[in-house]
Amino acid sequence: MITLISPAKTLDLSTSELPLFSLPDFQKETFELVRLMKRKSLSDLQNLMGISENLAVLNKQRFVDFQNEFEMHNSKQALLAFKGDVYMQIDVDNFSEEDFQFTQENLRILSGLYGLLKPLDLIQPYRLEMGVRLENKKGKNLYEFWGTRIAKAINETAKGEALVNLASQEYFKAVDQKFLKMKVITPIFQEYRNGKYEVIGLFAKKARGMMVNHIIKNRINDPELLKTFNESNYEWAGEDAEGNWRFVR
Repeated sequence: MITLISPAKTLDLSTSELPLFSLPDFQKETFELVRLMKRKSLSDLQNLMGISENLAVLNKQRFVDFQNEFEMHNSKQALLAFKGDVYMQIDVDNFSEEDFQFTQENLRILSGLYGLLKPLDLIQPYRLEMGVRLENKKGKNLYEFWGTRIAKAINETAKGEALVNLASQEYFKAVDQKFLKMKVITPIFQEYRNGKYEVIGLFAKKARGMMVNHIIKNRINDPELLKTFNESNYEWAGEDAEGNWRFVR
C-alpha cells in the first residue's frame, strides 16, 4: 500500500541531524525546471505564482542558488523540510529508525519541482506549486510537463497494491490515473456543521496528516484497516457517491 500526500509551502531549513537520506529520482527533470525558473524576472514570478514582491525575491534567489548536487549542507530530507498543516501532524521528532524505513517504503510526496519524492529524499528549498501555468517544452503547465511519469513511478513503487490518496486535488491531478495499475482510495474528512457534513480545509489537512501518522505508527499495509481510524474523534462513515471513503466527526 502506497500513501500519497502533497508538499507544503512552509519549509524548515534548519540543519537535519538525521543521518538517513536518499536522492530524488527525477533530478534531470528538476534541473530542467530550475533552468526555466532562473530565467524568470521578479515580476514574472509574482504573476506566475501569485506571490508578493518579498516572496518573489526569496524564491528568485532560491532558484539562482540551486546546486547541481544534493548534499546535507544545501538540502534536507523532504519529510523533515516540509512544515505545513499536514506535516505538523506527522510525529517525525519521535520516529524510530524503523518508522523512517517504513515511511520511506510506503509514503510518497508529490511536488511541482521534484515530481515524486521519497520521504528521505534530499531537497533544496523552492516554491513551485503543481497548478502553476509554467510553459515548458512539453506543454503549457506542469501537468503536461510531468505527463505520465509520476503515475508510472507510483506503479513501480506500489507493485500492484492499493494507493491511498491523501493529496490535494491540485496535486493528485498530476497523477495520470489511466496509467495506474492499482485501486485508488481517497479518504475525505468532514465536520458536522449547520445540520450537515462538510469538508473544512484546515481540519481536512490536519486529518490527512493524522492518518499518515496512524498508517506509519501502526504499519498499515491493508487499506481495510484504515476504517478503524479514529484519531481526534473521526470515524468511518462509508463511501460517498464518488467512491471516496468518508470519515466524519
